[in-house]
Parts: sequence; structure tokens; C-alpha cells
Amino acid sequence: MHTVRIPKVIRFGEGALSGTEYPRNALVVTTAPPEMSGRWLDRMGIRDYMLYDRVTPEPSMEDVDRLVSEYKSRSPSVLIGLGGGSSMDVVKYSAREFGVEKILVPTTFGTGAEMTTYCVLKFDGKKKLLREDRFLADMAVVDPYFLEGTPEQIVKNSVCDACAQATEGYDSRLGSELTRTLCGEAFDILHDAIMNGRPENYPYGSMLSGMGFGNCSTTLGHALSYVFSNEGIPHGYSLSACTAVAHRHNKSAFYERFKECVEKLGFGGLDLKADVGAAADVVMADRGHLDPNPVPVTRDDVVRCLEDIKSGNV
Repeated sequence: MHTVRIPKVIRFGEGALSGTEYPRNALVVTTAPPEMSGRWLDRMGIRDYMLYDRVTPEPSMEDVDRLVSEYKSRSPSVLIGLGGGSSMDVVKYSAREFGVEKILVPTTFGTGAEMTTYCVLKFDGKKKLLREDRFLADMAVVDPYFLEGTPEQIVKNSVCDACAQATEGYDSRLGSELTRTLCGEAFDILHDAIMNGRPENYPYGSMLSGMGFGNCSTTLGHALSYVFSNEGIPHGYSLSACTAVAHRHNKSAFYERFKECVEKLGFGGLDLKADVGAAADVVMADRGHLDPNPVPVTRDDVVRCLEDIKSGNV
């Protein structure tokens, strides 16, 4: 038996952002500076809201604690995560502390966080993947409006993340016929959009990817990527090599087409400052990604993958 969980309401497509009604006294949480978030909020048409814009990239529990400490006494009616995965993850974790529902509005299209029960935060400086039903959005609003003006490298990192999640999710041992349908369709849309210059289709592909992998899991590529993310490399960028090497290890049917996307997007190599053996130990502890991997993974496998990534042998 399989269970699929998605937000109660999903509003998507051109005009979704401005066509949605937002509750009064909402608390909007973002990483964006005022000049950017101001334009977004004007487009939303939201009124009577509070704004917290001090979430840090790759957030930690300290971000959650600061938000709760500053705003819980002001009794917001709803939390709105406006931004990339960082803003949405802080809202996912914090909503229970406030006792309110959450609306997730992605401004980059890669994490699929608006669709999933996953939450990624740093604990003691290390990223940790959490999964609980309470992290699921009550409403998700997905609008391609945000593509305009987004820095090119952020767009590339985001769509690479979406491709990695779709293909790893398809291969996951925890998948079902439905999740594979969603992940397969997502990657087909994203591959076509990348190869044929149709970025307006990134949001829809990312959304489908989130619905798919969010109900199974990502696998070895993500486990490998976290040791690079912990050294400050953007998550989507790290996946360009990590997922490619993982797909080769897994003999994934997506290996060649995923590499095509990486090459078209123009990603370069990755360096690893940590000792490979120590990094391999960190990866091996990530059972949430390794256990669903389609083939068994040994520590020697991980060391080989990390060495290949460092040498550019993807």
C-alpha cells in the first residue's frame, strides 16, 4: 500500500500569485531584501501583514528560534513562506509553534519544498533532513512571475535541483507507480525546457517533481551533495556532479539525459575541502537517502563517488 500527500490547495500558473486571497495579519517570512520582497508583496496584493526578512540561506534552528521569539506574541493568523527552500523550511518548522496554517510561495523553482513533507535545517552546523506530515503546506502558490529578474545562476541551480529530485525520486525504492509517473513527467518537462530554452516551464516541472519525490525520497546523489553544501556550495550546484555520479553508480536510465542538462546549464567542477574518508563517513550516516537507493551503497562506493566528483570524472 502507498500513501500520497500533497497540499490541501495548490494554486499554480500565470496569475496565481495575484489571484490568491491572503488572510489579514499574516506573517510573511523571507530571505529577500526589502527592494525585492516589496515588489513581490505588491504583486501579491497582500494587505495587513507583518514581514520577517532575516532568514539566512541554509537556515538553522537559530532562525526558527528567532522568528518564534520575536513574533509569537503578536499572534499571526497564518505563516507565509515567500522565497526559496530556506524561507519555506523555516515556516514549515515554525508553524506548529505558532499554532497556525502555512502558505508556501516558491520564488525559485528547484526545491519543490512547497509540495513536500520534508524540511531541511542545520543542527550544530550540519544540514539535517526531517520528514513529518506537519511540514506539508496548507496551500501552495506557484507562479512563473518570479523567474523575471532572478539571477541566472540561481535559476540554473534551482532547475538542476528539480532535475535531480525528479530522477532520484523515480529511481527510489520507496516509489510507486504514481510517484514514478509524476517524477518521469517532471523530468521530461524540465529536460525539454533546459535543452530547448523554455524556462517558463521550470515552475510546473519543479512542482510535479516535488509532488513525486516528496512521496518517496531522493537517494545517493543527495546524500553526496550535503558534504559539499556543508562547505558552502549551493545545493543545486553540488547536485550537478553528485547526482550524475550517483546515476552512473546506480546504472540509472536517466544518467545520459541528466548529464545533458548539466552540460547545457554550464556547471563546472566541484572541490571538497574535507578529507574524503571523513566525508564518506558523513554520507554513510545518511540512511534517509541511502536506504531508498535502488542499489546497495558501501563506504568504498561512496569514496569512489567522491573521488570521481573531485577529479571531474562524471
